[in-house]
Amino acid sequence: MNKSTKNIKKRLQLGKLKLSRLLELTKAINNNLPQADLFKIYKEVLIDDLTIGKILLYSYDGEKWNQELCYGTECSIINVEKDLLSINEIVSSQSLDNPNLQDFDVIIPVFHKSHPLAYVLIGDLIGEKIEVSPIIKHLTFIQTFTNLIVVAIENKRLYKKNLNQIAIEKEMELASEMQTMLFPDKLPNNTEIEIAAKYLPHHMVGGDYYDFVQLNRDEIAFCIADVSGKGVSAALIMSNFQASLRSLIKRTSSLTELVTELNSTIIGSAKREKFITAFIGKYNCTTRNLQFINAGHNPPLLLIGHQFKELHDGCTILGMFEQIPSITEKNIKIPKNTVLMCFTDGVTEQTDINNVEFSTEALERIILNNKNKSITTLIENIISELSEFKAGNEFSDDVALLGLRFK
Repeated sequence: MNKSTKNIKKRLQLGKLKLSRLLELTKAINNNLPQADLFKIYKEVLIDDLTIGKILLYSYDGEKWNQELCYGTECSIINVEKDLLSINEIVSSQSLDNPNLQDFDVIIPVFHKSHPLAYVLIGDLIGEKIEVSPIIKHLTFIQTFTNLIVVAIENKRLYKKNLNQIAIEKEMELASEMQTMLFPDKLPNNTEIEIAAKYLPHHMVGGDYYDFVQLNRDEIAFCIADVSGKGVSAALIMSNFQASLRSLIKRTSSLTELVTELNSTIIGSAKREKFITAFIGKYNCTTRNLQFINAGHNPPLLLIGHQFKELHDGCTILGMFEQIPSITEKNIKIPKNTVLMCFTDGVTEQTDINNVEFSTEALERIILNNKNKSITTLIENIISELSEFKAGNEFSDDVALLGLRFK
């Protein structure tokens, strides 16, 4: 057998080997083999089959670059961000003025659209010139093989990320449904009082809260509150606050005692990492007396005739001090057809595209213009104007409104 025939036979055998390895890799990908197994195949092909002497392989996992394979060369000599990110096509490292890359012959980038997923640096131990290097004979195959593995791993990562995201969304939906159950399902509208409310969480769950409790035939209690922070942690603290409030409010006639107990509960559960502002009121429909404590919350707006009164009196926020420094429990006689609007700071501090806040003055204007309409309509108009005001901006915080008309 002459030399030419031997070379042809050798090339045919190598071609069959490459095809066999591609089929092996495809089967491994289809069988969803772990990433480590895919890189094991990759290493066998480049080192054992193609006798590549030097290999460095880096891949991107969505957060950082990882060195997946190092063979026949000094490891950790490459900084991907500095040395490789500017390379967007196959190049000879000898054409680059970078001493960190001179130990290799060829650099192969792997891209998905415009995003780099991997870089493979390859070279020979033997001192051949690159024009006759075995790498050149196998370059197309190496590039294809690297692409297949890296893209398969990227697809696995994205698939897992998507599954995790779906699981998170399902959990958040469940949390949102459970939080909705905390709010009263019916609010009264009778000859003595009309109450309506609205809650728009910034995320699927949030830390704003309102409540209504019928204490007896003549008395009602109501509350609006806001936990520092947002999301699931705030919602958990708020659910604990709601359970404590409902448990305690029927056991004591004193709002001072109630607030003291609530403060201790929050200290115990939140460990001073979260705080709560709250406005708690009790109203007697017979005596028309409104008793309240404002625990560091946005002062509710009490509209009597055409005049607004802000309900400030109370104490500091809950969950900050072991002992609340001082508590003022206030009582007010409420004239007929008086409107009280309780709200969280997500209403008045919402900004427009120019970073201007909605403000308490805007809220007062809407209440005054709609004071003779139903509380439900009044709140709907507040939300409508707030949405129009923010224009292209997202809601920057949870939004809660609790309105009462004392008839």
